[in-house]
Amino acid sequence: MKVAIHQPHYLPWLGYFAKWAAADRFIFLDTVQYEKNGWQNRNRVKMAAGPRWLTVPVHARLGTPIRDVTIDTTQPWRERHLRAIEQAYAKAPELGRYRDALAAFYRQDWDRLAPLAMASSRWLAGALGVATPAVLASELVVEGTGAADDATARLVALCRAVGADTYLAGQDGARYMDTQRFVAAGIAVQAQRYEHPVYGQLHGEFAPFLSALDLLLTHGDEALAILCGGSTWSRLSP
Repeated sequence: MKVAIHQPHYLPWLGYFAKWAAADRFIFLDTVQYEKNGWQNRNRVKMAAGPRWLTVPVHARLGTPIRDVTIDTTQPWRERHLRAIEQAYAKAPELGRYRDALAAFYRQDWDRLAPLAMASSRWLAGALGVATPAVLASELVVEGTGAADDATARLVALCRAVGADTYLAGQDGARYMDTQRFVAAGIAVQAQRYEHPVYGQLHGEFAPFLSALDLLLTHGDEALAILCGGSTWSRLSP
């Protein structure tokens, strides 16, 4: 069984879902620290003037586990994000299909970042057609999943917890792992190389590394094949 493990991200990009779709089980790594100015609480959509950040305002001190990060509920970020999406994709062919679902999503009350990020990912995965089931690292009873523990040990422990024989690594993460420790545990490692696909967008010149929402609203049922087409996988040797 192939497993992919990734931190919760808000409205993730194409490569995130390509790795998720390639797996038999996906694990949200909600036990790691919050990353300021990362992708856990923000992503980009394409406006007429160019890419725009949609950022969820949060309260977080250095070293706070992402599952403990709270959202600044005094700010009307939900209304702003929905309005920005509707403005950016007013002429997108698939907006009408997903408008009600997006409105329902942003009507929900959120007080913590991790549940919001994971809910946004699950919704986008379902809309794209990614059927791989997902679980939370914090719900798995394993050793070595704390934020201060060795990263490779944590990944190996999570793979073992779900009975995986293959770990799907991102191209960046693969550079920092001790592959030999996976091999010793009987787990093969495959590394993703992602070449960002170029597809038809609104608003002029192509902009890469947006939320997968951009691809969904412009290409609908074709989106999953487009985003998965960017991935190639290679087996890593110890």
